[in-house]
Amino acid sequence: MERDYRAVGLRVGLEIHQELNTDKLFCRCPSVLREERAPLLVRRRLHLSQSELGETDRAALLEVSREREFRYQVYPDTLCLVELDEEPPHPLNEEALEAALIFSLMVEAKPVDEIHVMRKIVVDGSNTSGFQRTALIATDGRLRTEKGVFHLPTICLEEDAARKVGEGEGYVEYRLDRLGVPLLEVATAPEFSDPQTPREVALRLGLLLRATGRVKRGLGTIRQDLNISISGGSRQEIKGVQELDLIPAVIEREVQRQLALLEIREELRRRGAGGVERRFVDVSHLFRGTRSKLLRGALERGERVVALRLPKFAGLLRREVQPGRRFGTELSDRARVEGGVGGILHTDELPGYGISGEEVEGLRRETGAGEEDAVVMVVGPEERCGRALEAVARRAEEALLGVPAETRRALPDGNTEFMRPLPGAERMYPETDIPPLPLTPERLSSLRLPEPPERVRERLVREYGLPAEVAERLLLSGAVEAFERLVRGSGAQARLVAFTLLETLVSLRREGVRVEGIGEEFMLGALREVASGRVAKEALPELLRKGAEGKGVEE
Repeated sequence: MERDYRAVGLRVGLEIHQELNTDKLFCRCPSVLREERAPLLVRRRLHLSQSELGETDRAALLEVSREREFRYQVYPDTLCLVELDEEPPHPLNEEALEAALIFSLMVEAKPVDEIHVMRKIVVDGSNTSGFQRTALIATDGRLRTEKGVFHLPTICLEEDAARKVGEGEGYVEYRLDRLGVPLLEVATAPEFSDPQTPREVALRLGLLLRATGRVKRGLGTIRQDLNISISGGSRQEIKGVQELDLIPAVIEREVQRQLALLEIREELRRRGAGGVERRFVDVSHLFRGTRSKLLRGALERGERVVALRLPKFAGLLRREVQPGRRFGTELSDRARVEGGVGGILHTDELPGYGISGEEVEGLRRETGAGEEDAVVMVVGPEERCGRALEAVARRAEEALLGVPAETRRALPDGNTEFMRPLPGAERMYPETDIPPLPLTPERLSSLRLPEPPERVRERLVREYGLPAEVAERLLLSGAVEAFERLVRGSGAQARLVAFTLLETLVSLRREGVRVEGIGEEFMLGALREVASGRVAKEALPELLRKGAEGKGVEE
């Protein structure tokens, strides 16, 4: 049965992050990604400082408490000291700024009078400086669609983060090639009340961004974040939704999760649950002869098994909050992220995992747990166990209040997992190394706006006789300019050219043909051969194979 999302008070906001196809934002290094192992590795640890007002961001506090080392892969031929935070930032990239202004005017936004670059605290290691530079470019934009007008409160220009390429015991490794690549951030107002409309708006914004001719293409070059809340719940920031088709599923499953957490809150209130006593009990001795490979291996390494009683929580840890994820998974995420352990074991799923009923009874005795109580265990070094159980206790107490505000990571199936607490306003402060940049009326009036996507679609149908669906696919593929050049230059039928771009090349790529090696000049020559009748159109795929091998049309 279809859920009534208006009845649950669903509100969704969307943030689009689009990489621009320019040099980096605060230096002139090229924005190219590297795959080979870097010749240099830099090691750093980040430390927390207060803002000018003496405030400390809670998400930053969590990261610093994890005491991790950050390792950075460096390519000296395509990176400079700015990426390493050993040199002040250079002036804002003018080409990236122009792209941001063109897009802003396309959506009727009002550019600011003066650009002020800000620092946003980021201490997960993805930025060597410990902050991300961001600048507000325009406000109060509007996106006009068949479903009405949607508001775009802010359009910002910011630098992308380094790429995470590895993680191990006590460290995270990043590649600095992506750090500093210009990102255009477009935020909508939280005015969507169903799961489908945000996807449609994201698609429309993506088309407008491509129309500027200044954006990167390919996997990972555009990312969507969602802000989701319901009545009685709280705002969740869902990061990194890569696929447009995943947006509705993420929204639906987040609504399901918040409703389940509200039900758990009501059940805890009915049971009269209160706070969680911070009594962490070392129960390692109970498992000296255990059949559990997990516990036996940990004890042989000298690690500990530590337990915590959760009063009145019996049965709730196995309550499903999303498909395949239970409330116990929420506790486990906190223990893993904040405590550095692999996860938790709890009595709602025991006996199991080689742990016997007798061992579970011993666990209950040691912790003083009654029938209405749940017991959580963690395994690891003693200090980590303490941090992990403190995180579990805190999350259990948050369950008494309802839904904690969090930043969460989107998973490929539409579920989400905890990343960190939702950041506060304390994470943003002025960038002191870059002076304000005025935006003059003369500069804005000199900008030339591209043809809007809907007009391009209409023109493709009108001038080339393409079906509306094919015109739409050309728009989505970003191949409109190539299509028009090939039609004009070859004299081939427009439908054949469109089919070649949208179907033939895709089919060849699936077969393992390196279609990137087929230059536009070869394509023109091949299509001319078909248009003149010297080559049958059925032979075009074989001709394109030759082009991929570096051969000429006549060979």
